[in-house]
Amino acid sequence: MPERPARPVLLVAVGTLLVAALAGPLTACGSAANGDPDTVRIVYQRSTDNKYRIMDDYLAVVKRQFEREHPGKKLELVPVQAAENDYAAKVQQMMRSPRTAPDLVREDTALINSDVTSGYLRPLDDKLAGWKDWDRYLPAAKALVRGADGSTYGVPDGTDTRGLWFNKEIFAKAGLPADWRPRTWEDVLEAARAVKRKVPGVIPFHLYTGKGPGEAASMQGFEMLLYGTGKDPLYDPAREKWLTGGRGFVDSLEFVRTVYDEKLGPDPSDALDPNVSTRVTAEWLPSGRLAIALDGSWLGKNWQPNGSRPWPRWSQVMGRAAFPTQHGAAPGRVSLSGGWSWAIAARSGKADLAWQAIETLQTRANALDWTVRDGQVAVRDDVAADERYRTYVPGIDFFTDLVRITRHRPALPVYPEVSAAIQEAMEAVATGDATAAAAARDYDDELKSIADTAGARR
Repeated sequence: MPERPARPVLLVAVGTLLVAALAGPLTACGSAANGDPDTVRIVYQRSTDNKYRIMDDYLAVVKRQFEREHPGKKLELVPVQAAENDYAAKVQQMMRSPRTAPDLVREDTALINSDVTSGYLRPLDDKLAGWKDWDRYLPAAKALVRGADGSTYGVPDGTDTRGLWFNKEIFAKAGLPADWRPRTWEDVLEAARAVKRKVPGVIPFHLYTGKGPGEAASMQGFEMLLYGTGKDPLYDPAREKWLTGGRGFVDSLEFVRTVYDEKLGPDPSDALDPNVSTRVTAEWLPSGRLAIALDGSWLGKNWQPNGSRPWPRWSQVMGRAAFPTQHGAAPGRVSLSGGWSWAIAARSGKADLAWQAIETLQTRANALDWTVRDGQVAVRDDVAADERYRTYVPGIDFFTDLVRITRHRPALPVYPEVSAAIQEAMEAVATGDATAAAAARDYDDELKSIADTAGARR
């Protein structure tokens, strides 16, 4: 299974030429099915890796079930084979018109508020009110699909969490414990320093950094640090304000600077490579070249016998630890989560039938099947308790437990631009082009041009 750091899309960067190129074919492909009142048109992302067809296979099973249980009704599966940025742009183009709008769309939860603001999604509160399965969904999962207006716009089909993966064999050589449990940022840095001293030729620590890795840098790198420095350090929901770069922001950048200044991470040219996530999963960790990685719950699925990079010994070699808060303050652990959901397009004329399709997609059995197929963290309590889920990949209990304390990015329309500014600040300190304080000041200037930051606290 390919790497999939959950990443929102900087849609403002999508060029006019892309939108113009999409308009013709999308209009042509949408009109016929939308005119059939008995057909639900489902749009979803197909991976650009032709070997990765997990969603296609899963939806084929659901289609047969739905059509068997709803005689005379049909599901039309419409895969969009594209990277995440292009997929989002294409689907948004489709949702602009009743002639091209899908009925059901697989929606990145980080884009829900942006798409609600644009009028693309239908609220689901009326449907959820009579659906008994909604009580099975974890509060953290429900928060992912709740709009800024308080309504719910999607049904989540999985989530992820993040923590530290570490190589126990490298740790043994460095004199570090196999049950490593860092309590502070300094504990993480000290472990990386021990590896550097005692195990030459190994990259001590990796966290995603800079513009190349994109949202992985913002979410899996910087925000894992920032959210361990205090409450709501990026955006204050009570005041509806984005916050300028205060003490926690500067300290987080200083942590990044330390990693690269002390050569505890990979060479900056490797760290800033857009394909670094593949190298972490398929090269550096399996080959024993990387000691510690701040990364996602899905890594183990890649190393399973049916994964993208089978590694027979991974469950014996790799340990897991929660990423700590800066100084060990409660709750002591930090995780961020993203995820995907099923949403109904606002311009669909078949909301009732589309909802019936969601109910089929999200039966307990189908939810369990999808979660295991795709290496997800469960969002339903009955799935999380199922023996098949609890044993489908080693360590899933560890990552499931992090759901209780996980945080989420501010799912607001301008977040992608804020994320890009974070990446620029990270890259500046990683390459030595700016101090942490200077990079934070540059971030403040950029933030003021993105959103109204009047009253933002430092």
